Amino acid sequence: MFDTMTFTKTLGAFCGALLIFLLGKWAAEEIYHTEGPHSELEQAYVIDTGASDADVGEAAEVDFNLIYAEADPARGERLWRQCAACHALEDGRNGTGPHLFGVVGRGKGDVEGYGYSEVFATSDDVWSPENLFHFLENPRGYAPGTKMAYAGMRSPEDRAALIAYLDTFH
Repeated sequence: MFDTMTFTKTLGAFCGALLIFLLGKWAAEEIYHTEGPHSELEQAYVIDTGASDADVGEAAEVDFNLIYAEADPARGERLWRQCAACHALEDGRNGTGPHLFGVVGRGKGDVEGYGYSEVFATSDDVWSPENLFHFLENPRGYAPGTKMAYAGMRSPEDRAALIAYLDTFH
């Protein structure tokens, strides 16, 4: 019923289907990729929605103090899982990134034994809640040249909750 030839055919069909899906994905990326020599071209037809770019900039402005005052550390504990892949909360235990025990109020390059990127190694600033808030939104935009590969946390409420959770560790 289930001999070697049947198994070989099934495995071959599965690998063939996987190959076709991968080639399709590659072809779609080549056709619709947004970077490269054709990325600067304008759209042929733009639909006017009535919203201007100025309206978008004003909506992005948030009141950090209000959001941080309402932040829930318990929610931040759940969000910590994203950070735990590279950072630790135990004092002195560095991972891919420096430990985050006492990070709120600590100097930006002050963890002993961790090799910071130059942008933090030469900084005299501290990690205030507001600095962390902006850094977590877009690490590479906040500190060009950082080794941190994290893309950022878009939600202001999530960032404030995570900072409130980190602030409980001293």
